[in-house]
Amino acid sequence: MADDERSRCEHEASVQKVRCSMPSEEDVATMCAAFKALGEPSRMKILLALAEGEMCVYHIAEAVEGQQSAVSHQLRILRDSRIIKSRRDGKNILYSLADEHVAKIIEMSREHLSC
Repeated sequence: MADDERSRCEHEASVQKVRCSMPSEEDVATMCAAFKALGEPSRMKILLALAEGEMCVYHIAEAVEGQQSAVSHQLRILRDSRIIKSRRDGKNILYSLADEHVAKIIEMSREHLSC
């Protein structure tokens, strides 16, 4: 087998492997929506605050130096994107990161700053 033909076969195998592992169009769109939600500065500040632990909207707004109404709006977007979760504790709603994957994304983003 000639080098060109061998190389072509290797590339075709790589293409086939990628096609088999590629998520569906719907899953790719969901992934992009999550990154879009993560990619807004005020939402990232909220996530950085929540990486420290569960908080209510009042304390989040205080931590990120934002208006409570604006923070509430951003929290809704993050919750709708399944990046954060909420739970009721008496009259308060407490927010936290949805899971360890979100925490890892935030941690890796911070580490990437020094690369």
